Amino acid sequence: MKRYTNIFFDLDHTIWDFDRNAEETLHELFVLHELEALGIASAVEFIATYTRNNHALWADYHLGKIDKETLRQTRFRKTFMDMGLHPDVIPVTFEDAYVELCPTKTNLFPHAHETLAYLQSKYTLHIISNGFESATRRKIAGTGLAQYFDNIIISELVGVNKPDKAIFEYALQLSGAKKEESIMIGDSLEADVYGALNFGIDAIYFNPLKANKPTGVPVQIFSLNELINLL
Repeated sequence: MKRYTNIFFDLDHTIWDFDRNAEETLHELFVLHELEALGIASAVEFIATYTRNNHALWADYHLGKIDKETLRQTRFRKTFMDMGLHPDVIPVTFEDAYVELCPTKTNLFPHAHETLAYLQSKYTLHIISNGFESATRRKIAGTGLAQYFDNIIISELVGVNKPDKAIFEYALQLSGAKKEESIMIGDSLEADVYGALNFGIDAIYFNPLKANKPTGVPVQIFSLNELINLL
């Protein structure tokens, strides 16, 4: 691959294993909030329903179709209702408990630390995250990731989300990087890959689930340690 100087990473679903951390959190909260007594018999089905709803809402959030409050107010309410709970018995503290606990989880994708340590020896690394400020900072602090990154760029603070070109422009200005010397790595085709490509910087699609790769996506990886050979 051509010579780069700056690498921009997504965080959730790319380095920080969002689904695994969410699953751990929800198993704990399922017991703590006694959801079985409310009529939700299966924690596994509850987590699968939440994951589906959360992914769909985050896709809308990336595109600016909904705001932070709508995402947070909707994801568990819709999940509980999809599971057959009457609105009057939905536990109102569940969202707050989730937001408090989930960012403390520390599961990263395999080879994260070794890959980032290798890349840091050759490149300047940055994060561009569409996550929320408080949760993002807690995730980074709790997993020891801060040591690798010169800049942590959070969409909530910038005021625009990936794939908006403005956040990529902000990232380049902050880092002093040039388009032709920069590359974005992330799991979201819309936010990370197409966002970067449409802005004019290269991109690598992180595809751990091995979904079908669209023909317009130039490079994909299934595991983070593939970056050691690519870069």
